Amino acid sequence: MAATPSKTEQRRKDLRTALIDSAERTIAEQGLAALKARDLAAEVGCSVGAIYNVFTDLNDLVMAVNGRTFQRLGAAVAASLDGRDLSPREALVTMSHAYLHFATQNARSWRALFDLEMSTESRVPVWYLEELGKLFALIAAPLCRVFPDWDRDEIDLMTRALFSSVHGIVLLGLEKRISGVPQNQIERMIALLLLNATSPSKGQ
Repeated sequence: MAATPSKTEQRRKDLRTALIDSAERTIAEQGLAALKARDLAAEVGCSVGAIYNVFTDLNDLVMAVNGRTFQRLGAAVAASLDGRDLSPREALVTMSHAYLHFATQNARSWRALFDLEMSTESRVPVWYLEELGKLFALIAAPLCRVFPDWDRDEIDLMTRALFSSVHGIVLLGLEKRISGVPQNQIERMIALLLLNATSPSKGQ
């Protein structure tokens, strides 16, 4: 039986949740750049110093928000396949369109997933990598059916290549960059990419 948390531990837990909730709203409504420690403290009703008793820094707080966003993104992508009898290639296109729709409907939160300064050399929390791994697993599953003779390294490389390609198309399209495509053509462009990249000849 788990021990009952002390009043201090419970206050710390409640403050952590309140800060994540507040930061999540700020990012969703105004973007990552709008997140300021002083504003967070004022909204939650704590001192600025109290924030750093719970989180190492604001990046640590944003990581917690991004963890929630990754969970919602993964759930949306997985839900796009529910109850549908799709071929592996159709599944890839369907999931990519779900990714696009999530990015469109949650633009600022989605951008925060990638705008946070972080690299493979950074100390990334295990749970954060697990959420990213779940998303990659959704992509890898149909790829294993398309390319049954490929080994795990090849599937992993293709998974990351397709994710990077779709992400790039979505990013350029939503930002309306000159190198992108009109938003009403993004779905078609993604489908063309995925269907060609996963054609039977690619496995030979």
